[in-house]
Amino acid sequence: MAFIKGLLTSCLVLASLIFYANAVPISIDKTKINIPEETIKEPPQSADTGLHYDRYLREVIDFLEKDQHFREKLHNTDMEDIKQGKLAKELDFVSHHVRTKLDELKRQEVSRLRTLIKAKQDIEGGNDIAVDHQALLKQFEYLNHMNPHTFEVEDLDRLIKSATKDLENYDKERHEEFKRYEMMKEHERLEHLKTLDEEGRKKEEEHYEEMKKKHADHPKVNHPGSLKDQLKEVWEEADGLDPEDFDPKTFFNLHDTNGDGFFDEQELEALFTKELEKIYDPTNEEDDMVEMEEERLRMREHVMNEVDSNKDRLVSLDEFLVATKKKEFLEPDSWETLEQNQAYTEDEMREFEEQLVRQEQDLNQKAADLQKQKEELERQQDQLNAQKIELQQAVEHMERLKTQNEQPEMHLEGNAVPEMHDQPPIPPEHQPLPPGHQEIPPEQHVVLQNQQDLGQGHHNIPQNNQPMPPGHNNLPQDSPQVLLNHNNVP
Repeated sequence: MAFIKGLLTSCLVLASLIFYANAVPISIDKTKINIPEETIKEPPQSADTGLHYDRYLREVIDFLEKDQHFREKLHNTDMEDIKQGKLAKELDFVSHHVRTKLDELKRQEVSRLRTLIKAKQDIEGGNDIAVDHQALLKQFEYLNHMNPHTFEVEDLDRLIKSATKDLENYDKERHEEFKRYEMMKEHERLEHLKTLDEEGRKKEEEHYEEMKKKHADHPKVNHPGSLKDQLKEVWEEADGLDPEDFDPKTFFNLHDTNGDGFFDEQELEALFTKELEKIYDPTNEEDDMVEMEEERLRMREHVMNEVDSNKDRLVSLDEFLVATKKKEFLEPDSWETLEQNQAYTEDEMREFEEQLVRQEQDLNQKAADLQKQKEELERQQDQLNAQKIELQQAVEHMERLKTQNEQPEMHLEGNAVPEMHDQPPIPPEHQPLPPGHQEIPPEQHVVLQNQQDLGQGHHNIPQNNQPMPPGHNNLPQDSPQVLLNHNNVP
């Protein structure tokens, strides 16, 4: 919460300084003087808090600071009342324009969170599963997810409390992250040694020890915040002032860069840059810049624990002046750097190695499963390709049959006879019969021939032995015969 108050008050102080610095006395005739061009200076940007909702936090603070009523209440409210939510209740009295903008900011933040939830679900492969956004939004305690449309008193109260708690845990999380970084670096070094032969390992170990020795060979590091050593050195080398003229109040004002009357965490860390440059050089192989940032964090935490009496994560001028009179700052102990304090224990390293082994086994199992899935997909693809080939062959076979069964059509005009090219004449007995005639079987050919041989003598054939026309039957011999003379028929 102190961080939030610091952000708010810094903007107010800076604005007032700019106003008075640019004010022109009324007694001066502006037509007779050359007024230099105004250069609008941007207020100093506060360092990122590291919170995943840092942007939302800053935008809410920026718009609340624009409301005069809220600014006045902020200056008149102590830290305990802010933590208890009394400041949040003043939200009901801010202007309509500010409330409307806060509503818009909240809707944008809820939309951002929903997008993150959806993206996480897509990565985990749950595209077909319905997302319960209301249930998942519960994990974000800094806003009221039940009302995603308007920014209310509860939202400001949640934001204040969440930021206070999360910032208190932020340093702890950074330390854990650094510890994992150091253990992973050592793990990779040991794994690299396993790949070398005996001579290579010996050279690598010698190089490693040489780098450690070079890194430890640096000037004395002053105790952070010590009046005699560290602060006076900054006063002399960074500020260019005589160490005999050191004044704690002047020093505080010089390094309170945003002019809000407090040293925040970033302003404190800037004081340790000179000490860190004694240990770390980005051009040196033996110096790790990640370790430098961890060293900076350790220094800042130490000063905060010694100086920040009300634990609001800010150092006021009064707290600073009191601290500079303490014995710990006048006669400090030596400061132990990171190389003198290993970030992890042997037990932690062993547990970390076991965890890496389990992770590797899990990854290998997943890789084996993926390989099986790949092989199964390839097998199915081969089957599909074979079926495709069979289908193509069947289609081609059907096309050939269709082509063979189709007879070419002949278009003739009138009684034109199709031309026969190089074809011998067809004998009469092999010529096709006219329509409506049937072919006579071979056994009947003799009968027809005999009939032709009889020729003119057919009248000598007895009548009863003549063949009957179709549809007539021969009468039996014992039946009466009626002989008609066609001449007697009327």
